[in-house]
Amino acid sequence: MPSSSSSSLRHRFIPVQAANVLLFLIGFRLVNALTVRTFFQPDEFFQSLEPAWQIAFGKNQGTWITWEWQHQLRSSLHPLLFAAIYKATDFFSSILNLHSTRRAELLIASPKTAQAVLSAVSDFYTWKLASRIYGENSRDAWATLIVTMISPWQWFCSTRTLSNCLETTLTVVALDLWPWQWSANSMVNNTHENTGHEKSEAKNTELLRNLRQCLSLAAVACVLRPTNIIIWLALAAVGWLRSSWDERKSLVREVLFCGSSTLIVSAVADRFFYGFWTFPPLRFLYFNIAQSLAVFYGRNNWHYYVTEGYPLLLTTLIPFAIPVLYLTLTTRESPASDREQTNIRVQLAMICVFMPFVLSFISHKEVRFIYPLLPSLHILAAPRLVQFFWPALTSNSHAYTPKRLTLLLLVFINGFIALYISIYHASGPLHVLEYIRRQHETHILSHKMVTPSSSVSPTHESGITVGFLMPCHSTPWRSHMVYPSINAWALSCEPPISLNETQKAAYRDEADQFYDDPDAFLRQNMVGGLRHLPRRPSYVTGSQSLARFPDSPTLHEWPDYLVFFAQLEPTMHQLIRFSSYRECWRTWNTAWHDDWRRRGDIVVWCLDPAEQEAWRSQRQRHAQEIRDRQFDRIMTAIKQNAGPQQKRGWKSSITGLLPWPSPHCPLSFASLQRTAQSLFTSRSSSPWSWVKRSRMGSFLANLRRKSTGLQGLIPSWSPSPYSWSWPEWLSGPVKRKLSKRERGL
Repeated sequence: MPSSSSSSLRHRFIPVQAANVLLFLIGFRLVNALTVRTFFQPDEFFQSLEPAWQIAFGKNQGTWITWEWQHQLRSSLHPLLFAAIYKATDFFSSILNLHSTRRAELLIASPKTAQAVLSAVSDFYTWKLASRIYGENSRDAWATLIVTMISPWQWFCSTRTLSNCLETTLTVVALDLWPWQWSANSMVNNTHENTGHEKSEAKNTELLRNLRQCLSLAAVACVLRPTNIIIWLALAAVGWLRSSWDERKSLVREVLFCGSSTLIVSAVADRFFYGFWTFPPLRFLYFNIAQSLAVFYGRNNWHYYVTEGYPLLLTTLIPFAIPVLYLTLTTRESPASDREQTNIRVQLAMICVFMPFVLSFISHKEVRFIYPLLPSLHILAAPRLVQFFWPALTSNSHAYTPKRLTLLLLVFINGFIALYISIYHASGPLHVLEYIRRQHETHILSHKMVTPSSSVSPTHESGITVGFLMPCHSTPWRSHMVYPSINAWALSCEPPISLNETQKAAYRDEADQFYDDPDAFLRQNMVGGLRHLPRRPSYVTGSQSLARFPDSPTLHEWPDYLVFFAQLEPTMHQLIRFSSYRECWRTWNTAWHDDWRRRGDIVVWCLDPAEQEAWRSQRQRHAQEIRDRQFDRIMTAIKQNAGPQQKRGWKSSITGLLPWPSPHCPLSFASLQRTAQSLFTSRSSSPWSWVKRSRMGSFLANLRRKSTGLQGLIPSWSPSPYSWSWPEWLSGPVKRKLSKRERGL
């Protein structure tokens, strides 16, 4: 084999069929989707699943339709996708005659499954675009795929039902279909012009088909997220400046054709959803930019995307990605054979700089707004990553050990971040709705025959009632409650629409009013105020619930279950301490939170005495198990220190009496007695003998006081029959202090 072929093979891996890669990625993302159990952004549910639920099952299902949908700011294309999935899931549940609990689980899992497939498609086309730039089966292309798979942000966000996730998938697929050869430099374009008549008809047809698919996908992405147009304006401008006149005419023609077709489809879908003709992208720009309503949800510094956005997207990859952006944009010379690939890299780097620059002029910023740039960043950073670590992976030299350890550390950090934020951080909102759903099944569905069709009955049926005293949109809604007969209300946070600047500055939404003065809010906005609170749950009394939905202007009614963050617990104890509400469940939420109102566990109070007693018993059993395990460790430590006193260091003698973890062994009170006797009857007058006696006396006194049922088994501390005195070297003040401590024991 020629040397050039050998060199080529050294830079390539064994070819793998693209279909196998796609199937592997689908399986990988399905595991990813089912692993994510945390709360990220309310838009994951309220801008996709809530309207989708209404489309699929009707307007009487208790969905929470936010103000954006009431003012036609959102396109219905995204919810229509999940509405079709809901209908298909409900149909198969009916065909299989599944129980309502199994149907509820399928309805919760089906959107995640669909989004997992979309996420796998995004990963697959990221790999395809990298293969187009670096060569099929090249190590740089495979490195891009690996970087995408182990990215913490991809694991955390890509399988969520956010419109940004679908936007990212549409963007990377469209980038792979974009005619990059049109935007090559003038030398390549002149060559194309001179040889234009020699191009085959098949190649022109394929190019035109790819362009139409690209522009159609880009148009859908722009309808979903109007800010996505920034990417395509930048690429179209470069293509226009560098392409030939015939290519410009083709580009304009296809833009008009694909754009108008997509807008017509979107307009028909919005007419079906809203009931009248409207144009959501224009209203989105008007409300968020002209009226600056996005500022109501927070302001950020102008440098947010540089100092926070990119670090969150890239995590451990940022030392490789940021220098590559600079080098790619400043490199002028490139080999003629690699000119098209270099041109692609330059344009990808350009949009990675241009889009954050434009979005920085908008006051409200979020990292997910630049999420569509992440595939391009992975493609650009992969070669630098390979260049840095590849010698360490292929060489046996010990000189590369630091690099190997660095690579392992980076992979470990990525895995730890991905698992923590996907499983633990902010896991409470999903867990609490699982609890509410389980309580509804216990109290309501278990007393009647429930079929799949009856589980989507109207909301006026009696069921449990729930009130969420939380900042607005702190939990999912009907997409995770599932059962329409769960009557729930929550604090709202409608923005100041149609108000002047003075009124906007003084405006306080319902959630703000509650946290400003919980006492006044509960007195004025709850039926009966703080004087007339219910004593028994509605499912016991049989009373019809009047709990309102978030868009209702009526007062809130006291529910069967109150849900709030632990930060509010002292306030609630003070305000309704004489009511029948008591804690009946709680779940860990997060170790920290940037919003003080969302700190601590999520706590559920209820009116049912049986549930309260069951929860108290469960917590007592759990506390007793902890005490038992600690007691076992203490007994094990004491047993190991029992027997004849050997000449060991004073430190080991004392630490042996501390409850450090040790292998489990059965309790031996005889050992405890022997240890106590050996200490209290010792004739030793060493400086530390009195410390050991005091420590043992303190331990036995506390153990007898705290361990119920063991008083007769634990030996009591009594003065030694042998006389002993304090060491002569102890001064008077120290001796008095120690004697006082000993008497206190």
